[in-house]
Amino acid sequence: MSVAVVRSRALVGASAPCVTVEVHLAGGLPAFHMVGLPEAEVREARDRVRAALQNAQYEFPARRVTVNLAPADLPKESGRFDLPIALGVLAATGQLPQPSLDAHEFAGELALTGELRPIRGALAMVLAARGEGRAFVLPAASASEAALVADTVVHPARSLLEVCAHLAGRTPLSTLPFCEPPAGGNAIELGDVRGQSHAKRALTIAAAGGHSLLLVGPPGTGKSMLAQRLPGLLPPLNGDEALEVAAIASLAGRFDPRAFRQRPFRSPHHTASGIAIVGGGSTPRPGEISLAHHGVLFLDELPEWDRRVLEVLREPLEAGVVNIARASRHVSFPAQFQLVAAMNPCPCGWHGDPGGRCACSPDQVRRYRGRLSGALVDRIDLCVDVPAPAPESLTLLAPPTSATETPLVRANVARARARQRERQVTTNARLDAAGVAAHCRPTREAQALLTHALSKLALSARAYHRVAKVARTIADLADSESVEATHTAEALSYRSVAAGARVQA
Repeated sequence: MSVAVVRSRALVGASAPCVTVEVHLAGGLPAFHMVGLPEAEVREARDRVRAALQNAQYEFPARRVTVNLAPADLPKESGRFDLPIALGVLAATGQLPQPSLDAHEFAGELALTGELRPIRGALAMVLAARGEGRAFVLPAASASEAALVADTVVHPARSLLEVCAHLAGRTPLSTLPFCEPPAGGNAIELGDVRGQSHAKRALTIAAAGGHSLLLVGPPGTGKSMLAQRLPGLLPPLNGDEALEVAAIASLAGRFDPRAFRQRPFRSPHHTASGIAIVGGGSTPRPGEISLAHHGVLFLDELPEWDRRVLEVLREPLEAGVVNIARASRHVSFPAQFQLVAAMNPCPCGWHGDPGGRCACSPDQVRRYRGRLSGALVDRIDLCVDVPAPAPESLTLLAPPTSATETPLVRANVARARARQRERQVTTNARLDAAGVAAHCRPTREAQALLTHALSKLALSARAYHRVAKVARTIADLADSESVEATHTAEALSYRSVAAGARVQA
C-alpha cells in the first residue's frame, strides 16, 4: 500500500496528545517532505530515518515521500517521532504489515545505526495513552519509567530491527510488568535541629495544613535545616499524586525511580530567572514550581532574589497551576507546591542580636525588608522568628534529641490531614472562599478576636482568610471540631510577625 498510518504522542505542557503519523508514497523525483508544523529537530528526522533504514538492511523508497503529522496545528518537537516515521515508511512500501501497527503506539529517537535512544516524557505519554487499548513501544532506556503506569502494555526495544521483528511476528518484544518502586524513607530527622521549639511548631502546622512559611532569623540558626525537614513530615504521595510528580520529572528529563512516592524538595539558587522558576522557553518546559508539585519549594535568602522573579510566584501560589502563553502555543503545568522561604532580619543578618553585632541603620533595615512586596508577604500564611539557639542546647555534651520526635510529628500531621480529607477533600491551605466560610467558622470569642485583629494589624481580606485557615489547621492538630479563641490567637501570632517582616526596623 502507498499510505501508512502510525500513532505516536506529542508533549504539550503536562499533557501528551495523540499524533497520527501518515506516510504517503507518490510518483515523481525522489524527495522527502514533512508537514504538520514540525520543528527543526523533527524535520531532521528524514536524514536519521534514511540512514537507520539503510543500515538495518531495509529499502528506502526512491520515490516522493510525504509525511504528515496530524493534527496540523499542533507544534511537534524532539526526535521522538523518528521511530513512527521509519515504521510508516516501511509499512507504506509493504515491508511491514499495517494491521500490526494499529495495535501499537510508538516513540523513540533513532541513531544512524538503527539503535533507539532514550526520550524525555515517556511516563507522561504512556499515562495519557492509558485506556486507549494499544501497547506502547519505547526505547529500552525510557521504558522502565513507563512501567509505573498500571493497566498498560509497554514493550522495551533496543533497535529498529527488534521493533520490526516484533511487528512482523518473528520475535515478539518482551512486556514490562507493572513495577512500583518501594517508597524510600526520609532519613532527615527533625530532632537534628537543636532547640527552636517555636519554629518546629510552625513547621508542624505548615505540614498539617499545606501552608506557606517564612523563616526570619540571623545566619546559622537552622532555617535551612528546618525547611529541608518539611518533606519528611508530609504524608507519602498516593498513587495518582506520585504519577503526576513522576510525569513532570519525566517531562524535564529528571525522572529518578528512587524518588518515587517521595515529596519533591526543590531549592533553586537566588540567581535563577523567572523562566527557570515558573517554566517556559521556546518549547515550554516545567519550571521549579512545577518540579515541586505536591512537594516543597524552598527559597533561601529571599530578599536577595530579583523582585520580578518573586512576583511571578503570586498567581501560582493561589491557583496551584501556571499558565504559560507564547505566540504559537499556550500550555499549563500543575504547581501545587508549599512555599518555604528564609531571610535574614537585616543586610548584615544580626539585627536584634543582644551582642550588638548589627551595624545596619534603621533605614538600611527598612530598605532590605522592603525588597519583598506586600502582595507576596500577604500570601504567606506563617511567618516565624528563628532566633539564635541557647548555647547549652548546642553543646556536644548535651543529651541526644529524641528519636521519636519526627515519627510523632508525622503521626500528628497525618491525623490532621485525614480530618481534612474527610471534611473537605483538600487541605486547609487550598480552601476557597466558600470553603473557608463552610469549614473555618470560629466560635464567638474567636470571631471577636479576629475582628479586633483585622483593624489592629490592618489585615487584608486575603490575610483574614489565611488566618482562618491556619486556625482551622491548629484546631485539627488539637482534634477540635470548633475553631476556638486559643487556636485563632496562635494563628494571629504568626500573621503579626508577617505584618512586620517587611517594614518594621
